[in-house]
Amino acid sequence: MTTTISGDDSKTTSVLKAAWLIAVVTIVSKLIGFVRDIIIANYYGASLVSDAYYYAYQIPSLSLILLGGVGGPFHSATVAIFSKLIPSLKNKPDEVVNKLYSTFMTATILLFLLLSVVIFMFPRQIMGLIISSGSVEMINLAATHLKIMTPLLIIGGIVGIYYGILIIYKQFMLPNLSPIIMSIAIIVVVMAVPDDTKGYALAWATTVGAILQLIIQYPNVRKLGFKLKPNFEFTNNSHFKEICELLFPAVLSSTVGQIHIYVDMFFTSSISEGAWTAIGYANRVFQFPVGILVTAFLVPLFPIFARLVGDKDYDGIRKYFNKGVGVLFFAAIPIIIGILVVGLDSVRLVFERGAFDAEATFMVTEALWFLSVSILPYVFRDSITRVYYSFNDSATPFTVAFSSIVLKFLLNVLFISKLQMGIGGITLSTSLVTLFNACVLGILMNKKMSMDYKSLFINLFKMLIAGAVTFAVCLACAYEYDILVHLPSLIFEIVKILFVFIVCMAVYVPLNLLMKMDYASELAIRLKNKLS
Repeated sequence: MTTTISGDDSKTTSVLKAAWLIAVVTIVSKLIGFVRDIIIANYYGASLVSDAYYYAYQIPSLSLILLGGVGGPFHSATVAIFSKLIPSLKNKPDEVVNKLYSTFMTATILLFLLLSVVIFMFPRQIMGLIISSGSVEMINLAATHLKIMTPLLIIGGIVGIYYGILIIYKQFMLPNLSPIIMSIAIIVVVMAVPDDTKGYALAWATTVGAILQLIIQYPNVRKLGFKLKPNFEFTNNSHFKEICELLFPAVLSSTVGQIHIYVDMFFTSSISEGAWTAIGYANRVFQFPVGILVTAFLVPLFPIFARLVGDKDYDGIRKYFNKGVGVLFFAAIPIIIGILVVGLDSVRLVFERGAFDAEATFMVTEALWFLSVSILPYVFRDSITRVYYSFNDSATPFTVAFSSIVLKFLLNVLFISKLQMGIGGITLSTSLVTLFNACVLGILMNKKMSMDYKSLFINLFKMLIAGAVTFAVCLACAYEYDILVHLPSLIFEIVKILFVFIVCMAVYVPLNLLMKMDYASELAIRLKNKLS
């Protein structure tokens, strides 16, 4: 028998409030992260040193961001399992929950400690394998950076569990604010050591920032009643087995995603010096708006998905999925338009100073243009993956991601080796792989339960029509602006970006209202209520 969660309207309002809160916090975090990237670009540019740091950082970031970050496997497994074992958020966790917490934490620390030892002992061999087309100097420098940042591997898993626990207890603020600590540490250290010609200060600042990130979260977890007592009973705990069944394929899935990055690193090292840095900055610009959207809506929705699955309320899952993804689609299309029309201006405004020159600006923008087309499949893929996790099914996302490795490699060969597309070829292949994963995951989920995609994609088609008209208008306005307006470069870029944004919203929103799009109507009503 299907049960229905009472108070749908109040629950939707609660999710929206949480989404707004998380969006605001994430914006602050992303802005400070942007300042960090601007300072790194100013001091290191797109150079051999910055390439070495970002090549090395990809391995510890697997733990800290992909596995342990918000939305990562450790966070997702914690939410999916612990939220079902905690009947009331007002009470301290009972002995069963605390024992599971200790077992999970003990296993996590042991696993990443072992991995850290291996990486610390063989950093040059690892970096030589990943960037085999790079120079000996770059490989050696990247190996040293990797040794310095090895502790991030252990910290990542622990932070992921902390994130999950805090989000279960509706403490959304701290998990989304804590990355600020690392950004501030990097900003302070890099500015304090301006003559760091090897990037060692940058690597040490990253490690210190991660340690501080862990320290600030521990008191809140402890205050909630979770106490770590080393527990090695890994085989006699059915709930821990459930975590492992969910976590193992999810970790493999994220690791497969990292393999895609290693494939990119292999091809990028043969393009030009600074290419990997440029792709990294393009990803950061891309993640600024997209990361805010996905984090804001999926973090509060994921626990709801888990409870709806537990109640077998499939109508509720369809409702919240279509609502959440629909809103993400509605917001994503203006972002794509903005990147295509004023992406170059935005990158120039943010990064082009100091060691970061015009050539580096174009490299970043080229990568960003091709990456922008992945926004729609990206938000769909991340959303549908949360539904899989709610069903305790992380095997399917892993299988789909694993199957796309060959596709990623073949596309890179086609775009880089055959068509000589350079940086744009790397990010175009990423966009096509994201589209492949989104389509396959959507089809397979529809076989598990009917998802009612028809209404979702009819609305998307209407939004794309509005988006195409808006893009043409914005492109024409930007072209005329470049011809008619003459201002100092800084003011010119700022005014142009604001002008295009205003034109975009003035065309896009009314067109959606004209086509009676629910999301535009709801936005208009909410704004009207706020103003009145």
